Amino acid sequence: MKTTASVVIRIIIWIILIFGGIALSLYLDLKYFKSLLFNPYFHFITLILGFFALKLAFHAAAVGGRELKRKGRDGDIPRLETNRLVTSGIYECTRHPMLFGLMLLPLGVALFLGLPSFIFFIAPLEAFFIFIMVITLEEKEAYIKFGDDYLKYKEKTPLFPKTKECFKKLFFD
Repeated sequence: MKTTASVVIRIIIWIILIFGGIALSLYLDLKYFKSLLFNPYFHFITLILGFFALKLAFHAAAVGGRELKRKGRDGDIPRLETNRLVTSGIYECTRHPMLFGLMLLPLGVALFLGLPSFIFFIAPLEAFFIFIMVITLEEKEAYIKFGDDYLKYKEKTPLFPKTKECFKKLFFD
């Protein structure tokens, strides 16, 4: 697969976040939350919640990804890259729909697996880390790539969706 180093590094970071979160949580849960870890009622509830959280996360990522694939690529460029600023569709509601959805991924995995430490401590920290990555790396890269056009887009489009219609478009359309 032809892609850039930046994309490869982000994929590696995602793998580390998910599998590192699972490993750390198993360690902490076996040490401190054994009764909750082995509680079938807890697992039943978290499994259902996790399924829905994962569905929302992947749907949001797919909505943003489809829009970028259709409108953000011109010519032969590396996979998962764009060379056109997309400001329509879901990108009218939020500048980073894919990453907003993927912020739910650690929580979805944590709930699906029923790992208390991951649910209550690690997943929120990972979501915060993802948010920081977005506002530092993604915003900077977008500005470098698209310049003043991105600044104009940034002025009128929020980082995350703010209206009911935008949330619906991101998670349910």
